[in-house]
Amino acid sequence: MKCLVVLAHPISDSLCHALAHSAIQALTEAGHEVEVEDLYRAEFSPALAVSERRSYYQPSFDSSAVQSQVERLLAAEALVLVFPTWWFGFPAILKGWFDRVWAPGIAYDHATDLGPIKPRLHNLRRALAVTSLGSPWWVDRLLLRQPVKRVLKTALLGTCAPACRFEMLSLYKAERLTAERVRAFRSRIRGSLAKWS
Repeated sequence: MKCLVVLAHPISDSLCHALAHSAIQALTEAGHEVEVEDLYRAEFSPALAVSERRSYYQPSFDSSAVQSQVERLLAAEALVLVFPTWWFGFPAILKGWFDRVWAPGIAYDHATDLGPIKPRLHNLRRALAVTSLGSPWWVDRLLLRQPVKRVLKTALLGTCAPACRFEMLSLYKAERLTAERVRAFRSRIRGSLAKWS
């Protein structure tokens, strides 16, 4: 498959970069075609431009500033997102990627009556989100009910790519990890991606 790996962490020797490397290696070894979108390295601007926002409900969205990212998304049959969860949400740069690239006419179409949107990412078959959190699992799952997972599964993939199979791997207490826990989590990433065909 054509796989797009989107990485959203500002520090090149971070845990997220190591996790992304595991995903890229597993996909490459399995024979998949891998494209990497390192948002910080590319200096991707997360802010929605005035022209982009004004064109959201026009016949054609102004994607001129993000056309290369749009092309990579539309070509992808599989998507791997690697990012830290900060304040139980996406890093601003990744949220901006969704705002600017998952736009009307690209990821979805507006209904003529502005009712439910119509999906366009029919090519996207698999998605894996890999994230690290400083909190323990019970805060994310029991108190906050996994807000990042719900947004990805229901709001983004559920509406823009409803046929896509989604999985999320979360590494909790990321500030207090042992080498063994990191190895085990990287093994989980490889195991999840080994199922892709």
